[in-house]
Amino acid sequence: MKRSFIFLATGFEEIEALGTADILRRSGMEVTLVSIHKERMVTGAHGITVAADVVLEGADFSDSDWLICPGGLPGAEHLANCTALGKMLTEHYDNGGRVAAICASPGMVLAPLGLLKGKKATGYPGFEDAINASGGSATGASVEQDGRIITGNGPSATFAFALAIAAATVGADKAQEVAKGMLNNTVFK
Repeated sequence: MKRSFIFLATGFEEIEALGTADILRRSGMEVTLVSIHKERMVTGAHGITVAADVVLEGADFSDSDWLICPGGLPGAEHLANCTALGKMLTEHYDNGGRVAAICASPGMVLAPLGLLKGKKATGYPGFEDAINASGGSATGASVEQDGRIITGNGPSATFAFALAIAAATVGADKAQEVAKGMLNNTVFK
């Protein structure tokens, strides 16, 4: 199985990043936390410091499946300003890869890259204009999947967001099993 990567920047939303990593790992996926900074230690929006597995510079992304951007402020802004990450997201998607973003990141990271053009997407309230201006269609849903892109609207959507990524990767049955084991009532079709 290919590896999936979750990108961390100072001010990232801890629930979205760590909850997603946890659920994907429970689903049997290989997930790597990546600091976009020069150091592995990254402090989130609510003061929780996390040791990323690797730093962006020099990491091997050749076997990537999902590239995942959590939200949080100013975390999403740092992700958006990271030229290397923007290039990686665009090339990955253009080459058939899958991308996911939650909270502020659909509007701040994916929309400016043109990745939401012609796609239904969701994000944190207030970012609808950015999604729509990029040629996407902001739905206001908790989670939206359109082709190879999954978006979520905020911290409370973390379970559904991560389980949607898991279902798209390891199948609905496995995602349902993980949801059930976590006492989550998400139902997959």
